[in-house]
Parts: sequence; structure tokens; C-alpha cells
Amino acid sequence: MDADLLLLDQRLLPHEEKFIHCENAEDTARAVTDMVVRGAPAIGVTAAYGMVLAARHAWRQSGADWKTAMQGDVRTLAAARPTAVNLGWAIARMDDLLRTLPGDADPEPALLAEARAIHEEDVAANHVLGDLGASLIEGRTSVITHCNAGALATGGYGTALGVIRSAWKAGKLNHVYADETRPWLQGSRLTAWEMVRDGIPVSLLADGAAAARLAAGGVTWVVVGSDRIAANGDVANKIGTYSLALVARAHGVKVMVAAPTSTIDMNCPSGADIPIETRDPGELLACGGSPVASAGAQAWNPVFDVTPAELVDAIVTERGIISAPDARKLAMHMA
Repeated sequence: MDADLLLLDQRLLPHEEKFIHCENAEDTARAVTDMVVRGAPAIGVTAAYGMVLAARHAWRQSGADWKTAMQGDVRTLAAARPTAVNLGWAIARMDDLLRTLPGDADPEPALLAEARAIHEEDVAANHVLGDLGASLIEGRTSVITHCNAGALATGGYGTALGVIRSAWKAGKLNHVYADETRPWLQGSRLTAWEMVRDGIPVSLLADGAAAARLAAGGVTWVVVGSDRIAANGDVANKIGTYSLALVARAHGVKVMVAAPTSTIDMNCPSGADIPIETRDPGELLACGGSPVASAGAQAWNPVFDVTPAELVDAIVTERGIISAPDARKLAMHMA
């Protein structure tokens, strides 16, 4: 019996829980591009399963020539989102395996086992880095997070929200403040949804209210995820992370970036080399399908920004904690 790929449609949360059925690699790539699934680790896991679907289709259509036949699907998957390095990482790992497989046998069982391993490893890594990140939080305090780096953005548990979950279990948290995260409202729709389901006190902030919240005191950490970390420690994350880090530095609040090592791109020298995705201006000019801007207005809609390493107090991965990250420390961490 075929294994199906079912993706929770995050565009509909928190009001509706609906799953999208992906039958092939093209469906999978479209789901990533259209934000059915988002968050770098989750995109990587999804891409791995997409490779399984690509191989299944190629084997059934082309038999022993399946490796050549699936290359178009591989390119489609790789082009789905440009900034999240986990997508390319997962495809490369799956590609390394498929190159070792014989051409005259069904590749699906071996590739499916590898995709499941990637999924399970991500969940395990999140639990480890969650506990490591929580160890940096002292006493009872509150934290602020931006976008959604939770179970929805990963294989499960979460990176930034993994830290928050572990800190909550350890009795270290009073409250979580979540930026609403325009224009897709990941904080409002997704982070708040996860926190409420876990019984963790959460308050939403308009993105522009973060500075005032930090100035009011009581928050000691900004905890965020990342879509790509450059070799020098520069961090690409959801647009608005850079400004939040600047505000945090101005108020003596520390910044923690929680991400698995698969998010660290040692082939990318600095943040200036990270490709930044720009999406449809209509996402800013409207909200929920209703226009909010004057007719004729234009919009600039980058999805990510880059926070320089000097504004980051700690990068936390499943391998450990990198305090005051720089190129030398990341090289040692990844060696």
C-alpha cells in the first residue's frame, strides 16, 4: 500500500484543521511555495518526502531509468523556496542515498526509510536544543518570539518554541509574547495556537509594539528560529527579526537563535550571500483577501531579513550552544 504525504494546511489555522494530500513531487513543491507548510526544518522534512514521491513516479513510469526520469521533479522541489537552506540540505541527503541504489529495483522503500529518519532526527534534535536553550534562561521571566518556530515549523516540538516549551516545563517562564508577524500572521495564527494548546500563557503583540514591550521590562530573552545561518553567524529569519534584535540590544535583552545544524550553511560566507525571497506585493496590500491599502499603492514584500551575528547572544543547536557566534566558533561547532 502506498504511503501518502498529508500536510496540515497552515494557511487555514487556527480556524480550520485541514490536510492537503500530495500525490507527487509537483504537489509537494506547490505546497511549500504556497505556504501550506512553512518553517525551514518542516520544509526540509517535506522535501525529503517529496523526493520519495518523485522516485515512486519515476520508477512506475520509467523503470530502470528512474534516476534520470526524476531529475525534473528534483529541480522543481529545489526551487520551491530559495531562502530555507534545509530544503536543499534534505534533497542533497536524499540524492546521496539514491545514487547508491540499484537501477533495477524499486527505490521507494529505501528512500522512504531515509525520509522518515530525517523526520525523526529533526524531532529528536528539537528536544535536545530545546533543553539546551532553556538552560540559558535564568529564574522566572518572560520571553518574546517572532514568527512561528514551533512544532508546525519543524518535524515536531519546535526550535524557538522548543526552547520555550522546555523552559515552561522547567518552571522558568511567566509569559510568552508573540509578535503577530505580518503579513502572514504566523505569530497570531500559529504560535498563539500552539501555546494555547499547550497551556502556556501567551499574549500577541502588533509587530510595532515589541519595542514598547521590551522597554516596559520583565522580558529577558528574545527567542527565534532561523531559515538559514551563514558561516559567520549572520542569521536569516522572518522579516522583522532584525529590528527586534536591534531593539533588544538597546534594552539589554538577549537574543537566542534556536535551529538545528541543518540550518547552518557553511558554504554561505555571510548574511549578504543569503538569497532573500520576495513575495507577491498583494500579501501586504490586502489582509484575508480584503484590500487594506489605497488603490494604486505599491509594496515591497521581502519575506526574510538578516540579523548580523554581533546582535546574537547565542545560537543553540542539537550539538550545543554557540555564545557570541562568529566564523571561528561556527567552524568549530560544525567540524
